[in-house]
Amino acid sequence: MGNFLYYVAVFIPVLSLLVFIHELGHFLLAKRAGILVREFAIGFGSKIFSWRRGETLYSIRLLPLGGYVRMAGEDPETVEVKAGAHVYASVNEQGKLEHMYLYEPNHSTGNLVAGRVVEIDLERKLYVVLENEEGNETRYELDPKMFLHFDEKNNTQIAPWDRQFGSKTAGQKALAILAGPVFNIILTVILFAIYIGITGVEHRLYVEKTVAGSPSAAAGIESGDIITKINGKDVPTFDMFKYQILESQGNEVKLTVDRGDQQLEIPLKPEKKVTEKGDVIYQVGIDFNSEKGKRPATIGEIVGGGFTLTYDWIKVIGDGFYKLFTFQLSLENLGGPIQMGTITGQAAQQGVDIVIKWMAILSLNLGLFNLLPIPALDGSRLLFIGIEALRGRPVSPNIESMVHFVGFALLMMLMLVVTYNDIVKLVFK
Repeated sequence: MGNFLYYVAVFIPVLSLLVFIHELGHFLLAKRAGILVREFAIGFGSKIFSWRRGETLYSIRLLPLGGYVRMAGEDPETVEVKAGAHVYASVNEQGKLEHMYLYEPNHSTGNLVAGRVVEIDLERKLYVVLENEEGNETRYELDPKMFLHFDEKNNTQIAPWDRQFGSKTAGQKALAILAGPVFNIILTVILFAIYIGITGVEHRLYVEKTVAGSPSAAAGIESGDIITKINGKDVPTFDMFKYQILESQGNEVKLTVDRGDQQLEIPLKPEKKVTEKGDVIYQVGIDFNSEKGKRPATIGEIVGGGFTLTYDWIKVIGDGFYKLFTFQLSLENLGGPIQMGTITGQAAQQGVDIVIKWMAILSLNLGLFNLLPIPALDGSRLLFIGIEALRGRPVSPNIESMVHFVGFALLMMLMLVVTYNDIVKLVFK
């Protein structure tokens, strides 16, 4: 139980930071395009606490498994006042209504007027015609930032058409959506660069020794060998070596080995094993000397290494997505929040450098996953924007909202499945 609480205490801040960076990308590009951002939320569900600054409500919500930036008009606007409604409104110094109440307020700012709504336009012309008790009608202009108050606790700012997501060009909308994943990828580059700065640059795989009776010992790998390639592919880092061994699925691989002045091609067949948790791994029985395989990094290597490691992991994660969608991987291979939290906690126990590396991988996963054209994800929204650009007009907002709603429901079902997998692995294996 103590370990579990520790994992939760570590994982929630890590995930919240990654989500914050993702949503910050959406937020900044939306604001730059002139879109009204109604809410910037970390988490889902009920609000734990919130505060309003400027036009935006900032909130921390109960379930720390994601977040969102709610842009005006991204979904069909539901802010409306129907003709016939009795309202109260405060008038500012410019003679425009800056607050409108659908109930009788105890206090207000500015001069207070009241009446029955005859006509109102909250998006284009920004005006309202009110009829007073004597039957006289008066036309008022609305402040573009007017707030509608539904009761003492609920209010929202109106969104004129030029402040709505739908009013922007396809390019502006695409940038606002794309910014979230891009910010995660940028964060990945930065984190990998920090990791290299702390640990040094890994430039070769130096064999310290082989395990007796292991595939590497049988193949003739010796202490002092330097492994440079697997099946002709460069493996400059231990992570890439492990990935290529995993990719072999137990089939024989050919190692390119530097031994003194010689370059050898050595065949090796990884050994398949099943862990106590039921995970399949492939072992070769090599202990690498990390000290001899690394050296302090220069500034150029730190910066360049951040990009190189990001590119390497993009290939690994992309290959995983490809195998999943081509049914080469089953859902049982997927991990959910419990597994991610467990790995994050274990990483924290190994040191700051391992946490930074794991955060980089998580951030990249979050960015790339959101680019997939799955309903409710950023990739799906980009797909709809692309269709809009091709046909010259947007897809019906109601149709798009329905697609995203169904997609979100399916994602929640997938989350339940992977969480179930996590629990089975944790408890029964």
